[in-house]
Amino acid sequence: MSWTLPKNRLAVLMALMLAFVGCSTAVTRMDAGEVKDLSGAWNDTDSQQVSEEMIKDVLNRTWLGEFTRTQNRQPAVIVGEVVNLSHEHINVNTFVADMERALINSDKVQFVASSTERQEIRGERKDQDLHASEATRKPMGQEKGADFMLKGTINTIIDASGKTQLRFYQVDLTLISLADNRKVWVGQKKIKKLVERSNLRF
Repeated sequence: MSWTLPKNRLAVLMALMLAFVGCSTAVTRMDAGEVKDLSGAWNDTDSQQVSEEMIKDVLNRTWLGEFTRTQNRQPAVIVGEVVNLSHEHINVNTFVADMERALINSDKVQFVASSTERQEIRGERKDQDLHASEATRKPMGQEKGADFMLKGTINTIIDASGKTQLRFYQVDLTLISLADNRKVWVGQKKIKKLVERSNLRF
């Protein structure tokens, strides 16, 4: 006994097979340091380049030499809030992490844990007070206080005409003395991108 698929069902099956093949996904692994702009939006390259350049600038200004000379020690720095005021979603946590890495790796400052991290560590100390031995428990009230806080904003200006879009990013960072609220450094980094594509959507 032979079995034949009706022509209309055969056509539907072929269409489904072609759709499945057309929707297949291709993945190419890239080096993490390779630059690849797809949409023109803020990306990992922007985050790394801006953080490294701005941290390099802040560590080469006079406030650092003045502090180490008068206090005879390295300053303790904490990264505060970086506010995204741009038109797009930007993962500021990644940007903050890039700045923290650049500060720590500079070996020019001491780096203090963030407020969220401190809460977790304080919880661990409290647990040690109850459960750890006298020789290994870490006492409360011995934290290193920060001398300066680094905080800032990310802004954008978008100008578009037809299929062309100009994306302008401005990152402003401020280093503030926690002792007297003095702004000891103000840094700014600008990025401009020209995006051209046939089906640009806004």
